[in-house]
Amino acid sequence: MKNRALFSRDEMLDMNVKTLKERGVSVEEIAEIAHMQQSKWSDDISMRDCVDSVEKILSLRDTFHLLQLGAEIDRLTEENLIREPLREILHKDLGMFGIDELFGLELAGLYGTIGKTNFGDIDVNKPLVVAKLNSDGKSGKDKCHTFMDDIVGAIAAAASTRVAQITNEREARKDPTYEEIKLDFDL
Repeated sequence: MKNRALFSRDEMLDMNVKTLKERGVSVEEIAEIAHMQQSKWSDDISMRDCVDSVEKILSLRDTFHLLQLGAEIDRLTEENLIREPLREILHKDLGMFGIDELFGLELAGLYGTIGKTNFGDIDVNKPLVVAKLNSDGKSGKDKCHTFMDDIVGAIAAAASTRVAQITNEREARKDPTYEEIKLDFDL
C-alpha cells in the first residue's frame, strides 16, 4: 500500500477504532460515559445516539490527528523510545505536564464551550474507562495512558455535547411554528 497523508472519514473512523482497541478501549465504553453525562439532564437519552455520536467524533480529521499522535506518544513511552527527561514525565503522567489536557481541550472544543465544560467534568471525575486508563497508566507497570485517558475523555465529552445538541434539535422541531429548512451540514 502506498503511503498516504489524507484519508476519508470512513477510513479515519476505522483507524481510530482500531487504535482505541489496541489501547484497550471500545466505542461502547466511550458512549457509556456520554450516556451517563447526558442522562443527568434527560431520561430520553439513547445509547444508540451516544454510540452514533462517538463514531461521528472519531471520523473527524482533527480527532484522527490528535488520537493517532497521542496513542503513538503513549506507545513510544511504553517502549522507552522517548528520551529522558520526557520519558519519565510521560510515564508518570506528571500532573504539571498539562499537554495531554491540551489535546483533550482541543478535541472537546470541537463542540464549543459546553464540550470543554463536559471534558472538565470527565477529567476531574474520571468515570468508567477513563478511570481504568488513568489507573493502569499510573500503576507502575509498563503501561502509559498519559494522552489516551484525556483523549478518550474528550471524545466522550464531545459526544455528550453532540447528543445534547441532537436532543435540543428534536425538541425544537416539536414547536408547531417550526418550518424545516434544508442545511448542507449535520451535527
